[in-house]
Amino acid sequence: MAAVTPEPVTKLIEAFSQLPGIGPKTASRLTFYLLRRPEEQTHILADALRDLKQKIVFCRSCYNITEESPCAVCRDEARDRSVICVVEEPLDVLAIERTGEYRGLYHVLHGAISPVEGIGPDELRIAELLARLREQPVREVLLATNPNLEGEATAMYLARILQPLGVRVTRLARGLPVGGDLEYADEVTLGRAFAGPRSADD
Repeated sequence: MAAVTPEPVTKLIEAFSQLPGIGPKTASRLTFYLLRRPEEQTHILADALRDLKQKIVFCRSCYNITEESPCAVCRDEARDRSVICVVEEPLDVLAIERTGEYRGLYHVLHGAISPVEGIGPDELRIAELLARLREQPVREVLLATNPNLEGEATAMYLARILQPLGVRVTRLARGLPVGGDLEYADEVTLGRAFAGPRSADD
């Protein structure tokens, strides 16, 4: 019996289905939407995906995404190099930068501790953070992990292992909704959280 759906269509549906938050129905709609678009638009999408993998790298200092390492934030001499804000994902950096309230450096963990998903400290950029703190004159580490179970567990772990290094460890002020993500917080709420960070022991 001949296949009803041509193989190129099936392959793209399967590829879309592997993306977070996209189920089979959404993947099918996206595929047939692209099928109806002019060929030039599909080439633009294909080129953008290719550039994403070929031109984007991780900053060798903070591990944020960038086209050039070190990234623009790490190269900016006007930033306060005595403070490092630790976040889970590159999207969190974008959210914080939009507030205009923070002028220090960043460190991106690329995830959070989650035993359920098999993610431990060794899977995150924690060793690289410790190396930075030993090599650079940092006076404060601001933990800006998400206010959910995984983010809190990550913050508690970091506060414990950073204590012997003699740096001040703080957390974002309360006000962010519990269980939320920084990337979805509105700029006013996130800005207020940066205006009054609290001790990580509170």
